[in-house]
Amino acid sequence: MKKCPECNEKMKELKAKTPEGVSYKYYKCKECGEEIVNMKQLHDVAQEYREMKKFHAKLSKWGMSLGLRIPKELVKKYQFKKNKEVTIIPEKEGIKIIPI
Repeated sequence: MKKCPECNEKMKELKAKTPEGVSYKYYKCKECGEEIVNMKQLHDVAQEYREMKKFHAKLSKWGMSLGLRIPKELVKKYQFKKNKEVTIIPEKEGIKIIPI
């Protein structure tokens, strides 16, 4: 059993879920209420959350270029508008699209 870094009392292992339903474990001190999460678990939760937030789209041939349809949820969230320009930034693992 873990000891609390604040008061050195025993900590209890508990389970919880994020609002999106991702489960994780954490420790809570019975004495002072201090809560800690294991860094590996934190990374695992973050990775699972990223996977849940992924969108998939199909590229289409438009003349000599490729076109990308942006899902409705992203259009609304980032306020993309018809005939408005965006900035496209090439990055190491993909591209970033930023509304102007």
